[in-house]
Amino acid sequence: MACDVQLSSNTMAQEITQAPAPKARVAFILDSMFEDSEFRVPYDRIKAAGYEVVVIGREAGRRLEGKKGQEKVMSEKSIGEVSADDFAALVIPGGYSPDHLRQDIGMVGFTRDVFNAGKPVAAVCHAGWMLVEADIAEGHTVTSWPSIKTDLINAGARWVDREVVEDGNLITSRKPDDLPAFSDAILRQLEGHVPERIARVAEVASAKRAPAVH
Repeated sequence: MACDVQLSSNTMAQEITQAPAPKARVAFILDSMFEDSEFRVPYDRIKAAGYEVVVIGREAGRRLEGKKGQEKVMSEKSIGEVSADDFAALVIPGGYSPDHLRQDIGMVGFTRDVFNAGKPVAAVCHAGWMLVEADIAEGHTVTSWPSIKTDLINAGARWVDREVVEDGNLITSRKPDDLPAFSDAILRQLEGHVPERIARVAEVASAKRAPAVH
Protein backbone atom coordinates (compact mmCIF):
# COMPACT_ATOMS: atom_id res chain seq x y z
CA MET A 1 0.00 0.00 0.00
CA ALA A 2 1.35 3.41 -0.91
CA CYS A 3 2.39 5.60 1.97
CA ASP A 4 2.33 9.37 1.59
CA VAL A 5 4.98 11.21 3.58
CA GLN A 6 4.34 14.86 4.24
CA LEU A 7 6.99 17.28 5.43
CA SER A 8 6.07 20.06 7.78
CA SER A 9 6.65 23.61 6.60
CA ASN A 10 9.42 23.94 9.23
CA THR A 11 11.21 20.85 7.89
CA MET A 12 11.00 22.11 4.32
CA ALA A 13 12.29 25.51 5.36
CA GLN A 14 15.26 23.87 7.09
CA GLU A 15 16.07 21.92 3.92
CA ILE A 16 15.84 24.99 1.74
CA THR A 17 18.07 27.09 4.00
CA GLN A 18 20.63 24.33 4.67
CA ALA A 19 24.14 25.55 3.88
CA PRO A 20 25.75 23.92 0.84
CA ALA A 21 28.54 21.44 1.43
CA PRO A 22 31.97 23.07 1.39
CA LYS A 23 34.01 22.70 -1.77
CA ALA A 24 37.38 20.99 -1.98
CA ARG A 25 40.57 22.15 -0.28
CA VAL A 26 43.33 24.01 -2.12
CA ALA A 27 46.92 24.09 -0.84
CA PHE A 28 49.20 27.14 -0.95
CA ILE A 29 52.84 26.37 -0.13
CA LEU A 30 54.61 29.39 1.27
CA ASP A 31 57.79 30.58 2.94
CA SER A 32 59.10 33.99 3.92
CA MET A 33 59.68 36.73 1.32
CA PHE A 34 56.91 35.55 -1.00
CA GLU A 35 55.56 38.02 -3.59
CA ASP A 36 52.66 39.62 -1.70
CA SER A 37 50.15 39.98 -4.53
CA GLU A 38 50.94 36.53 -5.94
CA PHE A 39 49.64 35.10 -2.67
CA ARG A 40 46.78 37.51 -1.99
CA VAL A 41 45.06 37.70 -5.39
CA PRO A 42 44.60 33.95 -6.09
CA TYR A 43 43.97 33.26 -2.38
CA ASP A 44 41.07 35.72 -2.30
CA ARG A 45 39.66 34.54 -5.63
CA ILE A 46 39.70 30.89 -4.60
CA LYS A 47 38.20 31.61 -1.18
CA ALA A 48 35.47 33.75 -2.76
CA ALA A 49 34.58 30.81 -5.01
CA GLY A 50 33.83 28.71 -1.92
CA TYR A 51 36.96 26.59 -1.66
CA GLU A 52 38.82 25.98 1.58
CA VAL A 53 42.37 27.30 1.31
CA VAL A 54 45.15 25.93 3.52
CA VAL A 55 48.52 27.68 3.87
CA ILE A 56 51.29 25.10 4.25
CA GLY A 57 54.74 26.03 5.50
CA ARG A 58 57.85 24.15 6.46
CA GLU A 59 56.54 24.49 10.01
CA ALA A 60 53.00 25.03 11.31
CA GLY A 61 52.18 28.24 13.17
CA ARG A 62 55.02 30.21 11.64
CA ARG A 63 54.49 33.88 10.73
CA LEU A 64 55.49 34.47 7.12
CA GLU A 65 55.94 37.96 5.71
CA GLY A 66 55.79 39.01 2.08
CA LYS A 67 58.83 40.65 0.57
CA LYS A 68 57.02 44.00 0.32
CA GLY A 69 55.72 43.77 3.88
CA GLN A 70 52.11 44.05 2.73
CA GLU A 71 51.10 40.53 3.71
CA LYS A 72 51.71 38.67 6.97
CA VAL A 73 50.44 35.10 6.91
CA MET A 74 50.44 32.33 9.52
CA SER A 75 51.18 28.84 8.19
CA GLU A 76 48.31 26.56 9.16
CA LYS A 77 49.94 23.19 8.52
CA SER A 78 53.48 21.90 8.26
CA ILE A 79 54.49 19.99 5.16
CA GLY A 80 54.93 16.90 7.32
CA GLU A 81 51.23 16.96 8.27
CA VAL A 82 49.74 16.91 4.79
CA SER A 83 49.35 14.62 1.82
CA ALA A 84 48.50 15.20 -1.83
CA ASP A 85 45.35 13.16 -1.17
CA ASP A 86 44.05 15.96 1.09
CA PHE A 87 43.84 18.60 -1.66
CA ALA A 88 42.23 19.27 -5.02
CA ALA A 89 44.94 21.67 -6.26
CA LEU A 90 48.23 23.35 -5.37
CA VAL A 91 49.16 27.02 -5.81
CA ILE A 92 52.78 28.21 -5.54
CA PRO A 93 53.29 31.99 -5.27
CA GLY A 94 56.56 33.52 -6.42
CA GLY A 95 59.05 35.89 -4.86
CA TYR A 96 61.95 34.41 -2.88
CA SER A 97 59.67 31.81 -1.27
CA PRO A 98 60.08 29.12 -3.98
CA ASP A 99 63.87 29.32 -3.66
CA HIS A 100 63.52 28.43 0.02
CA LEU A 101 60.90 25.75 -0.56
CA ARG A 102 62.84 23.91 -3.27
CA GLN A 103 65.48 23.08 -0.67
CA ASP A 104 62.88 21.18 1.38
CA ILE A 105 62.48 17.57 0.23
CA GLY A 106 58.98 17.39 1.69
CA MET A 107 57.81 20.41 -0.27
CA VAL A 108 59.33 19.06 -3.46
CA GLY A 109 57.73 15.65 -2.96
CA PHE A 110 54.35 17.19 -2.19
CA THR A 111 54.47 19.26 -5.39
CA ARG A 112 55.36 16.19 -7.45
CA ASP A 113 52.64 14.07 -5.81
CA VAL A 114 49.88 16.62 -6.45
CA PHE A 115 50.94 16.91 -10.08
CA ASN A 116 51.25 13.15 -10.62
CA ALA A 117 47.76 12.70 -9.18
CA GLY A 118 46.46 14.76 -12.12
CA LYS A 119 45.42 17.69 -9.94
CA PRO A 120 46.06 21.32 -10.93
CA VAL A 121 49.46 22.72 -9.98
CA ALA A 122 49.68 26.48 -10.48
CA ALA A 123 53.04 28.28 -10.35
CA VAL A 124 53.58 31.98 -10.91
CA CYS A 125 56.76 34.01 -11.44
CA HIS A 126 59.76 32.39 -9.69
CA ALA A 127 57.63 29.41 -8.62
CA GLY A 128 58.85 27.70 -11.79
CA TRP A 129 61.90 26.74 -9.72
CA MET A 130 59.69 24.28 -7.82
CA LEU A 131 58.61 22.68 -11.08
CA VAL A 132 62.26 22.13 -11.99
CA GLU A 133 63.09 20.70 -8.57
CA ALA A 134 60.08 18.37 -8.63
CA ASP A 135 61.01 17.07 -12.11
CA ILE A 136 57.69 18.08 -13.65
CA ALA A 137 58.86 20.85 -15.99
CA GLU A 138 60.38 18.46 -18.53
CA GLY A 139 58.30 18.08 -21.66
CA HIS A 140 55.83 20.80 -20.68
CA THR A 141 55.12 24.22 -22.13
CA VAL A 142 55.44 26.84 -19.40
CA THR A 143 55.98 30.50 -18.72
CA SER A 144 57.63 32.30 -15.79
CA TRP A 145 59.51 35.41 -14.75
CA PRO A 146 62.09 35.86 -17.54
CA SER A 147 65.13 35.48 -15.27
CA ILE A 148 64.39 31.76 -14.72
CA LYS A 149 63.60 31.04 -18.38
CA THR A 150 66.98 29.37 -18.91
CA ASP A 151 66.55 27.17 -15.81
CA LEU A 152 63.25 25.88 -17.16
CA ILE A 153 64.61 25.30 -20.66
CA ASN A 154 67.62 23.44 -19.20
CA ALA A 155 65.14 21.26 -17.27
CA GLY A 156 63.51 20.25 -20.57
CA ALA A 157 60.57 22.64 -20.67
CA ARG A 158 59.39 24.70 -23.64
CA TRP A 159 59.24 28.34 -22.47
CA VAL A 160 56.81 30.87 -23.95
CA ASP A 161 56.05 34.50 -23.12
CA ARG A 162 52.32 34.51 -22.28
CA GLU A 163 50.21 35.74 -19.36
CA VAL A 164 49.06 32.22 -18.58
CA VAL A 165 49.85 28.78 -19.97
CA GLU A 166 47.77 25.68 -19.27
CA ASP A 167 49.53 22.48 -20.30
CA GLY A 168 47.24 19.79 -18.98
CA ASN A 169 47.02 20.20 -15.21
CA LEU A 170 50.07 22.48 -15.10
CA ILE A 171 49.27 26.22 -14.92
CA THR A 172 51.99 28.89 -15.13
CA SER A 173 52.11 32.69 -15.29
CA ARG A 174 54.85 35.32 -15.44
CA LYS A 175 54.18 38.15 -12.97
CA PRO A 176 51.64 40.04 -10.83
CA ASP A 177 50.03 41.65 -13.90
CA ASP A 178 49.00 38.15 -15.01
CA LEU A 179 47.18 37.24 -11.78
CA PRO A 180 43.60 37.71 -13.07
CA ALA A 181 44.22 35.23 -15.91
CA PHE A 182 46.21 32.95 -13.57
CA SER A 183 43.34 32.87 -11.05
CA ASP A 184 40.78 32.28 -13.80
CA ALA A 185 42.73 29.24 -14.98
CA ILE A 186 42.94 27.78 -11.47
CA LEU A 187 39.19 28.15 -10.95
CA ARG A 188 38.41 26.60 -14.36
CA GLN A 189 40.50 23.56 -13.56
CA LEU A 190 39.01 23.22 -10.08
CA GLU A 191 35.62 23.00 -11.81
CA GLY A 192 36.95 20.12 -13.88
CA HIS A 193 37.88 21.95 -17.08
CA VAL A 194 41.43 20.65 -17.50
CA PRO A 195 42.74 21.11 -21.06
CA GLU A 196 44.67 18.53 -23.02
CA ARG A 197 48.44 18.52 -22.88
CA ILE A 198 49.86 21.04 -25.37
CA ALA A 199 52.27 18.43 -26.76
CA ARG A 200 49.35 16.06 -27.36
CA VAL A 201 47.39 18.75 -29.22
CA ALA A 202 50.46 19.49 -31.34
CA GLU A 203 50.92 15.78 -32.13
CA VAL A 204 47.32 15.44 -33.27
CA ALA A 205 47.58 18.56 -35.44
CA SER A 206 50.83 17.30 -36.97
CA ALA A 207 49.29 13.92 -37.72
CA LYS A 208 46.39 15.60 -39.53
CA ARG A 209 48.81 17.61 -41.68
CA ALA A 210 51.03 14.63 -42.53
CA PRO A 211 50.70 13.44 -46.14
CA ALA A 212 49.24 10.01 -46.73
CA VAL A 213 51.74 7.23 -47.40
CA HIS A 214 50.90 5.16 -50.53
